[in-house]
Amino acid sequence: MSSLTEAMQDYLKTIWLLAHQDAKPVSTTALAEALNVTPASVTNMLKRLADLGLVEWAPYRGATLTPAGEKIALEVIRHHRLIELYLAEALGYSWDQVHDEAERLEHHISEQFEAAIAELLGHPTHDPHGDPIPTSDLQIIAIPTQPLPSLGHRRWGIVRRVANQEPDVLRALAEKGVVPGTPVRLLEADPDAETVTLQVQGQPITLERNLAEVVYVESVENEADAWTNMSWP
Repeated sequence: MSSLTEAMQDYLKTIWLLAHQDAKPVSTTALAEALNVTPASVTNMLKRLADLGLVEWAPYRGATLTPAGEKIALEVIRHHRLIELYLAEALGYSWDQVHDEAERLEHHISEQFEAAIAELLGHPTHDPHGDPIPTSDLQIIAIPTQPLPSLGHRRWGIVRRVANQEPDVLRALAEKGVVPGTPVRLLEADPDAETVTLQVQGQPITLERNLAEVVYVESVENEADAWTNMSWP
């Protein structure tokens, strides 16, 4: 991985992340938007990555990672998510501060340092936002989840993941107590309404629908199960 530039690593990581959102080849346009670069820059980089055997790509067909490219992407993601958790657990960063810091550090830690962080944190499975941390052998172990508004009327769930890491979004959710590991009950989610009403810590709260849609929950049968299973498996 050290022979690749940071930009190359960022492309591979971003392709993996986008592909796992939509389960299809990643378009040039989607990559350009995610990385804030021009489509021409994306095309040039994809050609280079394809020549290195890290990406399968053809114009107008989208990009997919080869096994070698996926391995590098998951290594970067493991670094990133371990750093996020280390910043939160060991250094007291809030969950809305860790992403940008981890972006700066993810390319620069050694495998020895990565292993030391994992050991210190007890080999964690998820980062502060609920995203799964790839294991040391680069496997992803994810809990089945669904967007909060689709949970079902008066159904219970456990917040497992927030799919938007913009600081303003994370602060807004934290202010409402909607963070990973929190039991919630969906009280009202009218498809035509702009808000969603939940029960959190015994109190009703209202979220704007766009906020609720980035919250992913694990469905459980009842309140007892929600509180019993709130910690990570």
